[in-house]
Amino acid sequence: MKQMIDGAAFSAMIINAAANVQNHKEQINELNVFPVPDGDTGTNMSLTLGAAAAEMKAAPSGITLDKAATAAANALLCGARGNSGVITSLLFRGMAKSLKEQHLADGRDFARALAAGVDTAYKAVMKPAEGTILTVSRVSAEDAVIEAENDNNLEHILEFTLESAKRALAETVNQNPVLKKAGVVDAGGMGYVDILDGMLLSLRGVVIDVTEPDADVKSSADFSEFSTEDIQFGYCTEFIVKREHAKDPEKLRAFLATIGDSLVLVDGDDIIKVHVHTNNPGLALEEALTYGSFATVKVENMRLQHTEKVLSEAEERAAEKQYGIVSVCSGDGIRSVFADLGVDGFAQGGQTMNPSTDDILREINRTPAEIVLVLPNNKNIIMAAEQTIPMTKKKVIVVPTATICQGITALLNFDPEQALDANLDAMTEAIKAVSTIQVTYAARDSDFDGNEIHEGDYLALYNGALFGAGKDLPALLASIADRICADGKDYITIFAGQDISDSDAAAAADVFRTHCQDAEVSLIDGGQPVYYYLISAE
Repeated sequence: MKQMIDGAAFSAMIINAAANVQNHKEQINELNVFPVPDGDTGTNMSLTLGAAAAEMKAAPSGITLDKAATAAANALLCGARGNSGVITSLLFRGMAKSLKEQHLADGRDFARALAAGVDTAYKAVMKPAEGTILTVSRVSAEDAVIEAENDNNLEHILEFTLESAKRALAETVNQNPVLKKAGVVDAGGMGYVDILDGMLLSLRGVVIDVTEPDADVKSSADFSEFSTEDIQFGYCTEFIVKREHAKDPEKLRAFLATIGDSLVLVDGDDIIKVHVHTNNPGLALEEALTYGSFATVKVENMRLQHTEKVLSEAEERAAEKQYGIVSVCSGDGIRSVFADLGVDGFAQGGQTMNPSTDDILREINRTPAEIVLVLPNNKNIIMAAEQTIPMTKKKVIVVPTATICQGITALLNFDPEQALDANLDAMTEAIKAVSTIQVTYAARDSDFDGNEIHEGDYLALYNGALFGAGKDLPALLASIADRICADGKDYITIFAGQDISDSDAAAAADVFRTHCQDAEVSLIDGGQPVYYYLISAE
């Protein structure tokens, strides 16, 4: 475990923390109901951390720890957005002061720096509210200071701090009545947990890549629970004043407290950074001008933001239907068949290229339905699909389809007008009645079910069991057709793979029409990899 950090390590930790918050900003936004339900905490924290990350990326390679911490704190202060962003900058400002003139920091140093950051933040916030990022940072820092007396290893202390922060975050829903009403944890606290998590991963050598945020993340909080009229002070007002006069910033703090709330004022060496919610942003700006000229000014109408959020959620709810379907498959033709049968989302995959649980979960969350049926279409994917059930607020039902043919048959027996249990019964029974034949090739010499297989042989599986193998594909297809006919199947659907020409596919279909004259034979260009032919027989 890493015992200490230097300036380079601290810089990497900041960059990783920023990336982690960026990747989770939409999830954080959807928790944002306090102090006002405007849904922008994740965005604000991401932009705030992004300013520090940019500064760290531009820092010289040999930067010392104290200079890196100071540079990051200054960048955070100048780039801070929103209440949570300003508090985040204060936490790191206190850390930087604690690490002054230090080129290395161990676990005890880091714990003390966290505590100093908390102290700085609490002093700057006019009316600190519990159940927020302040609580999460305070509780975890207090625990870290105590633990550092027992184990001074920096990586251990950061891991311990993260676990403490997670526990403190879980409690915020019970500490703040607004959060309790919405049934969510604090958004800023969640962002702080992501910061610690990103920093710990950096210590362990894990570099977080920034990914595109999932635009289809569903709200954790119901913003319609809050009325626009509940927002007492409607304008989020932020500005940075370049100090040009010797006036005491505490007088500005006192004035702003009379015209608003959620006030955070940071008294810097050369600037004054202010965040306040007020109904009179003009008065706030006019008073601030008596301290110097503006470096930045931002005023946002939070009532308008809340209204837009509520309307957006209402539109999403109106668009939801009762049932949605997610299918795992590959091949344009097969995907087209599933789409025609009403599938909403597709996870790319199949034999030899199983999708991850996250791949399937992403499609489930994108599906505008209360109940999502998942068709794995491969026995090796069923378990991964089942892992999504506790990971989403949607009701997920995994229909245990082990093949593409079973998936299509299940869909043909699905009726959106029927009750869920009736649909599941019909789909499950239909799966039992379909036979799946898979025609592929042997990549190497092997033994399959006691049969000797040679590299390059055509290989046929009938309901998962070896049916036959050899060099003569037409002869193998004829044997399959005879078996299907003997089994009394009436409907045969042939999906030709991506390596099969149109003429070869047509010839294969003719083999089945010749050997199974009483059956209805359909040929579809499936485009699937791995399998030359997938054949469904019912």
